[in-house]
Amino acid sequence: MHDHAGQDQTEGQPPQALPARAGARQAQARRPLVLAAAVVAAYLVVEVAGALISGSLALLADAAHTASDVGALGLALFASWAAGRPASPERSFGYLRAEVLAAVVNGAALLVIAAVIFGEAFGRIGSPPEVRGGVVSIVASGGIAANVVAAVLLLRSSRTNMAVRAALFHVGGDALGSAGAVVAGLLVVAFGWHAADPIVSVFIGLLLVVAAVRVLREATHVLLEGTPVHVDLMALRDDIEGMADVEGCHDLHTWTIASGYHALSAHVTICDDCAGQRVRELQGRLRSMVSETYGIAHVTIQLERSDGACVEEGHVPAPAAGARPR
Repeated sequence: MHDHAGQDQTEGQPPQALPARAGARQAQARRPLVLAAAVVAAYLVVEVAGALISGSLALLADAAHTASDVGALGLALFASWAAGRPASPERSFGYLRAEVLAAVVNGAALLVIAAVIFGEAFGRIGSPPEVRGGVVSIVASGGIAANVVAAVLLLRSSRTNMAVRAALFHVGGDALGSAGAVVAGLLVVAFGWHAADPIVSVFIGLLLVVAAVRVLREATHVLLEGTPVHVDLMALRDDIEGMADVEGCHDLHTWTIASGYHALSAHVTICDDCAGQRVRELQGRLRSMVSETYGIAHVTIQLERSDGACVEEGHVPAPAAGARPR
């Protein structure tokens, strides 16, 4: 459990405002999610019809991937809505972690879909049924266009939202799967090689597995409260201990609450003659360094003497706009 005892308000910024601000950032992702979901869902109807007409497993596998895209976008939209809900005494950080749970569900869904595709594809490779390659290529070409549009809509929000990033992986993988289906259709048309259809389906399944592993690895790191990937914890400790009036730093923890919203707690030992205004100046220097250099928004630092006596505890407000993690 992290040490957050006695958080004080500083510079007029109440701690409760930080989760609210993060929730507002989550809400900004809703419009592109709705638009992307509409584009992908419309194409899904076309793709399922094309798969039934052509008899193509590759196109059907890609349709399953497209269906997972719609589900991923829906989960990301739900997570964005949940993250915008206000904090409460029972949930002091609100529902910001909803996006992480959505990412876990999306990753697991990708693995299940990949397993189904592998099973069907391996059963068809030995005696592949005939497929209408021309229909496959035409429909899959539309899939590439639809997924490119959805990816463009999601790209910006994916940089600050894990659930949107998971959905973007779905969409990107689906675009590659559609490209594979186009190739399979062309091979059938040009050479009558019907085995290309289940072989491309295996390729699509592998894309799903790669995307699932990436999504689950990132989400698991957050759930285990791992150090944010952009933070070098040893370098951060050195930066704190290198400040004037600081003798040491211990119980240093950094973790991620939600995408782009990181937290830190630490005990900082100061020299015995540091008091009054020097303490306040030290707090200001720590605030600037942690917020601006490392992009950590929610920070609790306890200043104490070498004998362990607490001097002052301060909650650091969110970094100023434009601050970037190094």
